Amino acid sequence: MNAISLNARASSNFEEKLAHTRNLLQQAAQEFARDPGATRPALTLACSLGAEDMVLAHLVNTLALDIDIFVLETGKLHAQTLQLLSQLQATSRAPVHIYAPVPQAAQAFVEREGEDAMYKSIVLRKSCCQVRKMEPLERALAGKKAWITGLRREQSGARADVPFVDRSDALRAKLNPLSDWTWGDVWHFIASNDIAYNPLHDAFFPSIGCEPCTRAVAAGEDFRAGRWWWESSDTKECGLHVKPQLGESAPVAASAQTNLREGQVKDSSESGRSHDEAAKDCGPHARRVIPIAEVA
Repeated sequence: MNAISLNARASSNFEEKLAHTRNLLQQAAQEFARDPGATRPALTLACSLGAEDMVLAHLVNTLALDIDIFVLETGKLHAQTLQLLSQLQATSRAPVHIYAPVPQAAQAFVEREGEDAMYKSIVLRKSCCQVRKMEPLERALAGKKAWITGLRREQSGARADVPFVDRSDALRAKLNPLSDWTWGDVWHFIASNDIAYNPLHDAFFPSIGCEPCTRAVAAGEDFRAGRWWWESSDTKECGLHVKPQLGESAPVAASAQTNLREGQVKDSSESGRSHDEAAKDCGPHARRVIPIAEVA
């Protein structure tokens, strides 16, 4: 049994959802059009190479929209994920850009904290995410008017209020065209359009991140139970898509970014496996979401 046979079950109103998603993408491509003379689109798709993002990459390509795609190649991805990345690069009409961590910063972190630093404390796990995801994301989004993600409300409690459009960031809008899709909708669309997907999904990896921080889930486990499973939390975020947590301030995030640009990550005095429920976040989406009216 593969992921398609196990999960492909469309909602009764799936065609309505699909029409809305297509309409949102087309409107966004018009609203966030590139400026005259610009060499690259002003709207980009953040592609993790998970099932949702492969759906969005397919829609961007088939609708022939002026949108490019970027992938964060953290240096810790599964071999299966890297193979899918190569396939996407070879077949995508939209340009696919790869952003990797600054080599010196990644090397310095590993030399100082070890390859298994993410297991030692929340601070170190988040510092690893800062080096491998946050700083590359900052470069990927530089100069963009808006970006697209594969967030869905069904994915976790922390994402239950994900809006279709989030304009709370003064720098750029964030679009979540699959916000109301179910997991069954995603796989129904993949099956119906013969979309390539990560074979790890067939091995019960519903959510796929870096190899050291991702495992398969068992029957009945939460959708994101395989992410940072050693931490006791129901938010299960690397930071890309979460609201600021109590006690987490903008100056702290700004300081972390400064440290990254200098190729430094502060040492942690914490040890052992983390049980801090507020800290499962690497930062790239740690902006406050203000729900707005949904796009028709």
